[in-house]
Amino acid sequence: MNQKVKKVRQSLAAVIMLVAVAGFTSCEKFGILPIPFDPAATLSFKDDIQPIFNANCITCHGGARQPVLSEGKSFNSLTTGGFIKSPYETSRLYLQMNNQHPTSSFSVSIDRLKIQAWVTQGAKNN
Repeated sequence: MNQKVKKVRQSLAAVIMLVAVAGFTSCEKFGILPIPFDPAATLSFKDDIQPIFNANCITCHGGARQPVLSEGKSFNSLTTGGFIKSPYETSRLYLQMNNQHPTSSFSVSIDRLKIQAWVTQGAKNN
């Protein structure tokens, strides 16, 4: 009986060690790399910018809170509400996306760069 307990303990210790080693080595080695972004590429509001708002903003800015960022309303809300201006760093949109607004939930820097490039390119409704 004592021999069985010893073997079970050894097996359990070996499994715990394998899981620990696998856990520590897998995180760094196979991390997900962000998709490269070319700021000179022409961005489309419909295809590149609106999906960012859909994923990050419309929970709060879906209708009652300005700017309204739901599909079909976001472009007008941004342009007529004074959220986009030059230089980009002085715009209300920039300030909100960079956590200077208490409820901002932006976290993906590629999305910020895309929006900045879109505004720099003239903030077209394309």
